[in-house]
Amino acid sequence: MGAGWEEYKPCAAMVAAQCIYAALALWAKAVFTGGMSTMVFVVYRQAIATVFLVPIAIIANRRKKKETRLGMTGFSLIFVASLFGATVNQYVYYQGLHLGSSSMATAMSNLIPAITFVMAASVGLEKVDLRRVRSLAKIFGTTVCVGGAMAMAFFKGPRLLNSSSLIVDLNFLLHSSASSKWVMGALFLICSSCCWSLWLILQVPICKSYMDPLTLSAWMCFLSTLQSAVLVSFLVPDINAWKIHSLFELGCCLFAGVFGSGVTFYLQSWCISVRGPLYSAMFNPLCTVIATVVAAAFLHEELHIGSLFGATAIVAGLYIVLWGKAADGGGKSGGSVPEHSHDVEKAAMRSESQLDVGEGITEPLLAAGNAADNLLWAAAVIAGLYVVLWGKADDMISEK
Repeated sequence: MGAGWEEYKPCAAMVAAQCIYAALALWAKAVFTGGMSTMVFVVYRQAIATVFLVPIAIIANRRKKKETRLGMTGFSLIFVASLFGATVNQYVYYQGLHLGSSSMATAMSNLIPAITFVMAASVGLEKVDLRRVRSLAKIFGTTVCVGGAMAMAFFKGPRLLNSSSLIVDLNFLLHSSASSKWVMGALFLICSSCCWSLWLILQVPICKSYMDPLTLSAWMCFLSTLQSAVLVSFLVPDINAWKIHSLFELGCCLFAGVFGSGVTFYLQSWCISVRGPLYSAMFNPLCTVIATVVAAAFLHEELHIGSLFGATAIVAGLYIVLWGKAADGGGKSGGSVPEHSHDVEKAAMRSESQLDVGEGITEPLLAAGNAADNLLWAAAVIAGLYVVLWGKADDMISEK
């Protein structure tokens, strides 16, 4: 019995992490709708995360004899990584969440591996061989992801929920566009994914010289707190914006800092050390499904055909890209791959769900022999959840 539970612990950890991410997206959306500033929220979240992580990092490292010195170059890299990976990334993410929806925000995060692949290939950190099926799969998966993101941004379509009939006017379907607010939200979220992908690229040189992930995370949260506070002082001069008006807002800030930045860090790190980053990345779409179901059932968020098609395309593209990445990270495949290629691949798999913490890039990808089976299993589960959502959505809303 004990051995069986040990086998399912990584799965339980990843499900718990995705539930935390989904809960944070829903809670933050409700707080922003109530009037809280997105930039002030970022400052509070990073400050709480710093207070949470710094003591843990000190306790964890006090017995270590080796002392790591940053130096000006290392500090500059961490500062820039904090600026793009935490400060700017979180601001545009929460701004997109505020203008769009929680389901769209969680779906757009699945773009990160595809965007990272494009960036890494552009700067020569990723080798693209058009004669290999895996490389073609990455390109095709990236195209599908981008197409899905564009569908979510610019094509809304009729409402899928509370529809009196399943018959949709084709002319209305083709000409129903999204509002400017919705489009801006989607563009903010795409920008967030780009910032996070850039952070992954920057993580490669940082982790080669500064390998302690816990201390690195504490430093990044601290620097991001200072950066966010400076930005807020210039962009939001109203002192009243700093006020927390309810326990609901305070609880959201605490949850974001402690659980969104602290607990999930340990869950992701432990799972990756046991099963590899590819296993962790496969659970990401679960956050999208949870957020969509809960938002539709309890927050009365509208679900449109364009959103459903776009999210499905993004998830499908994600799994295609992951399938293409699976063989590349399996180990020593040959000498033709650039030195940093696997580092970027591992970083993309390892960190795509984490919005404000840095980790070392030291663990191998999921064993190639099990990758295909695991991807098929995960894709089937996600597809089944979407089918259940479509079939039961009206019933859930009518009960309210």
